[in-house]
Amino acid sequence: MAPQKVVLRFDAQISDQPVIYKLVKDYDLVINILKANVNPQKEGTMVLDINGEKAEQGIDYLRSLGVKVKSLTEQIMQNENKCVSCGACTDICPSGALYIERPDMIVRFDSDRCVVCHLCVKACPMRAMEVCF
Repeated sequence: MAPQKVVLRFDAQISDQPVIYKLVKDYDLVINILKANVNPQKEGTMVLDINGEKAEQGIDYLRSLGVKVKSLTEQIMQNENKCVSCGACTDICPSGALYIERPDMIVRFDSDRCVVCHLCVKACPMRAMEVCF
């Protein structure tokens, strides 16, 4: 079974609970946290890979807590025809999905590592990074 990428949005009441622990322990899920952010008000966002037979039950559990769960259907694509390998996107990419391949100094994109944060789309002066649905 392939991992399912989801975006979680939660409020302060959830941020101090062992939610990820319960997904692993109670639902036997393999969780990979791709990105997490909790603001000073303790509201947060997480991007997860969820893998396991009880993934849907785990997602239902999250929803029962008031967590907003959205399937990550967007993808980022690199338009190699537009890319000039300037490297602006590699500095801002939090997951390392964009990197410079040495010794050729060509920007490469590993879509499996991408957390769809859109930072590269904003940073690319050539508009070579594109959002696809």
